[in-house]
Amino acid sequence: MEKPSYKELLDAGVHFGHLKRKWNPKMHPYIFMERKGIHIIDLNRTADCLQDAADAMKQMAKSGKKILFVATKKQHVISFRSR
Repeated sequence: MEKPSYKELLDAGVHFGHLKRKWNPKMHPYIFMERKGIHIIDLNRTADCLQDAADAMKQMAKSGKKILFVATKKQHVISFRSR
């Protein structure tokens, strides 16, 4: 998998997190900053974790396991259906 550029991650809105008051404390290492009550996700950590996830999925696919993608945002569900 080709590593996505920071511009692609920004354009996709990957950096937008949840409202500050609804956050999970386990997300603390992945939060870059807070702006206007919304946590901004650290894109450096995101890119690294995406690569780790891609490597894990490659291993699962090689072993014949099935992978299920679940989207929780309406715009993501629509983009998966159109492919």
